[in-house]
Amino acid sequence: MAARFLSGNLLTLLNSGTEYFPALIKAIDGARHEVHLESYIFEDDATGRAVADTLSRAAQRGVTVRVLVDGFGARDFADRLLPELVAAGVQAMVYRPDIARFQLRRHRLRRLHRKLVAVDGEIAFVGGINVIDDLNTPHQVPPRYDYAVRIEGPLLTPIQQALHRLWEIVLWAKLNRRYRLLPSVQKAPEARGEQTAAFLVRDNIRHRRDIEEAYLAAIAAASQDIILANAYFLPGRRFRRALQDAVKRGVQVVILLQGRIEYRLLHYATQALYGKLLGAGIRIFEYRRSFLHAKVAVIDHHWATVGSSNIDPFSLLLAREANVVVKDRKFAEELRRSLRQAMQNGARELPFDSWKRLPWHSRLLRWASYNLVRILVGIAGYGGKR
Repeated sequence: MAARFLSGNLLTLLNSGTEYFPALIKAIDGARHEVHLESYIFEDDATGRAVADTLSRAAQRGVTVRVLVDGFGARDFADRLLPELVAAGVQAMVYRPDIARFQLRRHRLRRLHRKLVAVDGEIAFVGGINVIDDLNTPHQVPPRYDYAVRIEGPLLTPIQQALHRLWEIVLWAKLNRRYRLLPSVQKAPEARGEQTAAFLVRDNIRHRRDIEEAYLAAIAAASQDIILANAYFLPGRRFRRALQDAVKRGVQVVILLQGRIEYRLLHYATQALYGKLLGAGIRIFEYRRSFLHAKVAVIDHHWATVGSSNIDPFSLLLAREANVVVKDRKFAEELRRSLRQAMQNGARELPFDSWKRLPWHSRLLRWASYNLVRILVGIAGYGGKR
């Protein structure tokens, strides 16, 4: 489905939790009517507690507060934070909590990976930042590197619709009558700025490939440069071919990837592709200053996306994701400068022959990891030459 771009928005790029959480807490503290939050992770740490306390305060002053978290990413939420939130008047639920045994079935791999917040139909946040402290990672000194966008304007309408739709789906699945979402008549948000953007989701019904298709269309139209930053980068053949074709047209393609090992299987599987990518003329930087969690891109200085979707089979084929796509030179340039600074100060560019320098057993490990991921996706029912 083609992206529906709306003008009249005011967008603020937020770099990592140090900028995101103060803005989020301020918005919730100012709420008068409704707060709706979705997150893959909602951790019981200093940041999670601060956000939970803010949500509780809002509920106690009469604001309708809804929280939906993923049953795998936030698997301790139901025992630790949910009872306190409910006691304060927050409506809180867990998406697909049935994970007692790990089984490779589609429904168990279909996670809620979105990070969305809407406040009073006036302010929204879209991005890749979970409710977790940036320093809540072992052996990490600098904060986790990620982005979100604060949004005001007409783009609030599709964001709220997406939040309400999934809330109703989960209510129906749980036969929950306590938290029934009552229809409300709200006027469309007024224009707040001059920026044009679209809100895209990935689900398993009408929007299975919307985010991927938006990427592919922008890559196909690129004429100058493409900068991608992804925590987990494992594109299918179609996506890789699009990047390779861009290089052949004279477009400079730069990819910023995770340099530290967080999940070994995905880390090594991604590295299995380095040889082909570097051989095609694509530049690869590994971010090593801290853990890279960003899922963003800038193309030709005027197209940008920020969101929750990685370029891997789990995001593009299985999980519920949400991205904002922006057509605005000022916003794109700001994100581009931030990515360039990250590459300069915290990353290392891989030499062309870096793959060939690896011993044969290291290369074998990486290809084994890559094929194992493909097998797992195939078992889940999503094979094919994508």
